[in-house]
Amino acid sequence: MQDVLRVGCPMWAHPPWVGRFLSAGNRGRELTEYARWCNAVEGNTTFYAVPAARTVARWAEQAPADFRFAFKVPRHITHELRLRGDAAQTALADFLAAIEPLDERVGPVQLQLPPSFGPDMLATLRTFVGRLPRSHRWVVELRHHSFFDGGTAHRAVDDVLADAGIGRVVLDTRPLYAASPTSDAAVDERRTKPRLPVLTDTMGPTPIVRVIGSDDPDGTADGLRAWIPQLARWLAAGREPYLFVHQPENLESPALARMIHAEVAEVVDGLAPLPTPLPIAPASEVVGQDSLF
Repeated sequence: MQDVLRVGCPMWAHPPWVGRFLSAGNRGRELTEYARWCNAVEGNTTFYAVPAARTVARWAEQAPADFRFAFKVPRHITHELRLRGDAAQTALADFLAAIEPLDERVGPVQLQLPPSFGPDMLATLRTFVGRLPRSHRWVVELRHHSFFDGGTAHRAVDDVLADAGIGRVVLDTRPLYAASPTSDAAVDERRTKPRLPVLTDTMGPTPIVRVIGSDDPDGTADGLRAWIPQLARWLAAGREPYLFVHQPENLESPALARMIHAEVAEVVDGLAPLPTPLPIAPASEVVGQDSLF
């Protein structure tokens, strides 16, 4: 079996990609083309709402069998209910039922916890992850600083996750903070993305790294390249890592994702290749296409 490195972006449809990574006049079917650029997607859409059945059916139609969605659990569960009680368990069951038609295309499911979810919530986290169904793989993104300082809470949360066979998500914002922002989007990214230590001790079988880049594509590329040795080690250990590329405006993210996959392939023999992108139809070739939407 070939080693697999999953690379992707926060979304599969983005207006600035039309004419470069996506064809014009293809609204609603962008996933088909995106899945030829990348073999995974972060799928942030589920963080905001449980998708409708017809929406999931469309995703299932467009996504090939070897594509993976690394969906986020709805924030209603993580941020509003804060993983507590039967209400959180019921909401989680509803979410998993909604994405079930995607079957094996559902990759690791992400629990992104708010910065206010701290040491006082460890018992709640232990109870919640202990009840997670084994039918799915799970990862947790922590943002409270006490879980990163090597102290008692840090060790305790790692023990909770390790006991449950769950890894941490790495939020690598080093490229974002390495350069001064030149866009409003970069300023906003700094407001919403914390500056946390990069830890790789508790990662599980499907490590997820979210690299938050800067306005400069070259700076983002350098930040991605810093992960090549670690990705190679995970692959050598039989793990299936996921690397997601973020930029403040995500203008070059699909190309950067393919770039880092190609560079890892240069040092990892037998890495499964990415598919070949489909020809892109620019707006000028779409009859009657006066505007994007």
